[in-house]
Amino acid sequence: MSDAPVPGGIRPRLTRTPAGVRLCAMAELAPLGARNFVLEIQGDRFHGFVVRRGEAVTGYVDRCPHAGVPLAFTLDDYLAQDLTGRDVIRCSWHSALFDIDTGRCVAGPCPGQGLLPWPVTVRDGVIETA
Repeated sequence: MSDAPVPGGIRPRLTRTPAGVRLCAMAELAPLGARNFVLEIQGDRFHGFVVRRGEAVTGYVDRCPHAGVPLAFTLDDYLAQDLTGRDVIRCSWHSALFDIDTGRCVAGPCPGQGLLPWPVTVRDGVIETA
């Protein structure tokens, strides 16, 4: 991303990261858990989060497609259950619910939209960007 100033002095948040950035050990996340990450890359910031469900880890850009704000009011508080008891990602602002595996909105004010994927992988027990 360019270092050029933008109107109002606010730079847009990044939506991608380079591969190979070590985030945390897999063991640092509960078998059903989520954690946010803020990475500074060449003076710009990337906001994302990962969800662990068993041995699977999925990453998303931390931005609600409905309002453009980070999803969680409280640090790392991304997960909830829908009315059927299924585990989902929740936007604290407008109660939108998203499928953990696909990021697709399954309830709330953003039908047909979804979370932007953030490629992550597990290598030697460590979650890192892909």
